Amino acid sequence: MSKPVTRAYSRYSRDAIELLGQMIHAGRVARKLTAEDLSARAGVSRALLRRIERGDPGCSIGAVFEAAAIVGVPLFVADKAGLRSELAHSADKLSLLPKSVRKPGKAIKDDF
Repeated sequence: MSKPVTRAYSRYSRDAIELLGQMIHAGRVARKLTAEDLSARAGVSRALLRRIERGDPGCSIGAVFEAAAIVGVPLFVADKAGLRSELAHSADKLSLLPKSVRKPGKAIKDDF
């Protein structure tokens, strides 16, 4: 079976990928790194770094995570309280998340 030429991504996925790319770009600028510096440290080409910062979904997840780690973009938060405080910091980030993430609904009873 041949690889499809184009792949359809949901609106949510495209927005999340674009947001991560923007966060990587902002982190790079905040740390005063040039594109050449970051691409060299991450071990990727400048063209791939540009695609990552633009939010291209075809980029390798390893390359995206490495660039994010170098510029200090948090990928995962250890606890839910930390996640909520991280999300509350940026209204732009919250606007991309579904309402179910923005405001916790009723508690789920999972005590079987």
